[in-house]
Parts: sequence; structure tokens; C-alpha cells
Amino acid sequence: MKHSTVLLQTLTTAAIAGTTLAGIADFESQQEGFAGETFTDGGITFSGLNDVSGVNPDGSNFTPGEYGRQFIVENATLAMNDFPGVLGGTNALSFGTSYIAGDNLSINILSSFHMTTGQVESFASMDMLIFENGPWSGITLSLDATLNGVLVASDSYMLSDRGGRDNLVGQSLSIDGVAFDSLQLSARYSDGTYTAFAGLVDNVVITPTPGTLGLLATGSLLGMRRRR
Repeated sequence: MKHSTVLLQTLTTAAIAGTTLAGIADFESQQEGFAGETFTDGGITFSGLNDVSGVNPDGSNFTPGEYGRQFIVENATLAMNDFPGVLGGTNALSFGTSYIAGDNLSINILSSFHMTTGQVESFASMDMLIFENGPWSGITLSLDATLNGVLVASDSYMLSDRGGRDNLVGQSLSIDGVAFDSLQLSARYSDGTYTAFAGLVDNVVITPTPGTLGLLATGSLLGMRRRR
């Protein structure tokens, strides 16, 4: 997936520059299990899981917290073996009320959650393994970036219906070149009503735009030289 490549490029740029970056969450340093209602990995804080009400794909209503408020680190080895290039490493971010210990996994339902590094950034990307077809078709997954509570950018993907049901696919979302301080991933219908989808998340990057990292590092090196 293209954002797995971006993650590698970002890490490589930081390594060459000798820069330690917050804002890269791959969940590999975490133990499998429930991670809490607020969870931080790689300098990114995840919060507000399923804190909205909405309409389920079957037409029934759900209330805040109905799908669980706990983030889960899931050992997704089997999924990663089946979908190379979509997810990386061993672990991925899951959600809700349950997980399967070991290499097997559950793909849980969620409506939305929030992410931030606690500062203003200009690039974000994330990889997902998600169910399409059947009841999921027509749902739009949206990555919304806000600055001081005002929407400044968005990227989205509508779940397809290719026949059958519950087909797993890989998909990425990204934001680039605009200042933001918070992100929300959510599932919605065309009228803006919240709904739910089933998926895993991996390779979350929230940083300055990757192409600027070398410039930042060069500026830092020049500054060091001037101070000598």
C-alpha cells in the first residue's frame, strides 16, 4: 500500500537526518490486549472511541459506547500473512470489547475515534484492512483534519459492493500540506449520519509533511554549525 511506503520513507528520512520523530504508530512495541480508552503509541494519542450515536448498517440505532470504548492491540499475524503490503509487522490497532489471543484475530465494529500528537502537524496517513460488500456498501470512511476545532481537510473512501458480502480489502487515507492539530476517523452515510464499519488500522503517521523532514534536519544542522 502507498502509505506503508510513506511510513518507510519517513522513517528512513528521520534515520538519515539523525532525527527522532514522534507521530509514527505501528503498535509493534505493545503487548496484545486491551489498551484503554485513551492510548498512546509512537507519540500519537488515540481517544474518543465510539463516542457518537448513529444508525447501524441494518437500520437499527446505536448509542455512544455501544461498540465498546477500549482500544485493543491485536496480534494480526494471520491477516498480515494473507494481505502482505496492507498491514506491517505483527500488531495492528483493533477496537471494542473482544480480541483473540495469539496469531488469530477478530475484526471488530467501530464508528469513530480521534488522533493527535498534541501539536500542529501537516501530514497524516493510515492503512486499514476493512470489510466491503453486503451491508457495508455505500458507507463512507472519512479522515477529517481540524485546526482549533475547524475542519481544514478531509480524505474519504466509499465502501463498495462487488457482490457477496464481507470481502476484506486494504485501503489508505491521507492528509497532506495543511496545518491541523486533531484527526477523526469515522464512518458515515451520505447525509452525514454516523454509522459503523468493521476493520483494523495500522501504520499511522502524523508528522510534518515527509518531504520537509530533510529540510528541517538541514536547518538544524546549519544552526548547530553557526553556534560553534
